[in-house]
Amino acid sequence: MLSIEKPVGDTVSTPSPALETSDIQATVLRPRPKPYCGEYVILRIGDPEQGREMLRRILPHVAPADEWWVPSLPGWLGIAFTFEGMKALGVPQASLDSFPIEFRQGMAARAETLHDFGVNAPANWEHPFGTPDAHVALAIYAKSDQDLEKVLDLARKSHHDLQQISVVYRMQFGELPEGRNPFGFRDGLHNPLVEGSGPARAGAETSIKAGEFVMGYADERGETADVPIPLELRRNGTFVAIRKFHTDVAAFRRYLRAQASTPEEEELIAAKMVGRWRSGAPLVLAPDRDDPALGADGNRNNDFGYTDDMKGLKCPFSAHIRRVNPRDALKDEVVAVNLHHFLRRGTNYGQPLPEGVLDDDGAERGGVFLLIGAHLHRQFEFIQSQWVTDGNFISHGTEQDPIIGNNDGDGVFTIPRTPVRRRLHGLPSFVSVRGGEYCFMPGLRALRWIANLSQ
Repeated sequence: MLSIEKPVGDTVSTPSPALETSDIQATVLRPRPKPYCGEYVILRIGDPEQGREMLRRILPHVAPADEWWVPSLPGWLGIAFTFEGMKALGVPQASLDSFPIEFRQGMAARAETLHDFGVNAPANWEHPFGTPDAHVALAIYAKSDQDLEKVLDLARKSHHDLQQISVVYRMQFGELPEGRNPFGFRDGLHNPLVEGSGPARAGAETSIKAGEFVMGYADERGETADVPIPLELRRNGTFVAIRKFHTDVAAFRRYLRAQASTPEEEELIAAKMVGRWRSGAPLVLAPDRDDPALGADGNRNNDFGYTDDMKGLKCPFSAHIRRVNPRDALKDEVVAVNLHHFLRRGTNYGQPLPEGVLDDDGAERGGVFLLIGAHLHRQFEFIQSQWVTDGNFISHGTEQDPIIGNNDGDGVFTIPRTPVRRRLHGLPSFVSVRGGEYCFMPGLRALRWIANLSQ
């Protein structure tokens, strides 16, 4: 059930100070390189002092956001900690107790809220996700395999002689051909514009207050975060929801084939489910056929809203991109849309399923998403529990997101059209959750504060 929220936008005029980009981790504000490759690493800390020593060593290699690419490094590294990791580092109890309840509980404990049941249940996640053994998450990006190895070597040297620091998880990732995701759609096209983070974009998109994404600045309510404590810990920090998905590309192709009578209709249904054509062209701007030039134009492919499509005849109400970001479609409703954005840093793993193959080959492929915001509950958790899994906000009852919803073979997808709408039935789950964690990503000064706790 949706609740009435405090209005935001024109009613809040609190100016935001300039972002301290030299103190904010690059992962928060800067996009991945292009092309990109990288690796996620999870560490376990068995001794607080060794954990802090590891942090002191790795700190010089954590990339700040003030430069798109740090010239002195072949790649860049981001670091974040689970609540168990903050405890393992010896963070004071008063600080631990001041973190929001959802972070303290962790993603696995929030499974009911997130609709992580069935195949998505934490019991089915890869180790160490959802266990007390996941403490430190490293995200390492580079432009080439050679550069990646150089940064990985720096990360290894930070703990190679510390016996109580162990690597409990590693996963390589990289860009797929033409920058597509495993389903074949152009990937990473849109993120909210953070006020003060860089040049304004072309088009009519308005910026979102920096405090929605980074602590220490006013948010859309005109409020500034006051936890966790002390200020040295929270300033320029944020939260990260990590989600690893496996994608069943063959099931997606089979479903399209079963619902369509021609290849062209398959592509149209796929676009209706996503809200964009595979090229990245949005349906609102290209409702009848794909427009690859539009999809490739970063100045145009996000310059749109839904006020001219309030019947959903171009882009269905339940299309993936319209559900996770309704844009101006809800601006006159009880939901304050600007309170429910997060920054999305997505990467892909595994090889693409060969074109035209309709049977699963058993290979691991999918995506890992770092969903970044200062308010886990009203951002990631709200979007996941309300807009992704509850269709009431668009008057669609129990209808879920057709791409990332936990549909389990009985899902429904509604395509508005005249004179009669079309409703697709028997929608399976095309993605399954393989793991997830809530992490805190401190600013660089806060990292030094943690590293020097015992000194």
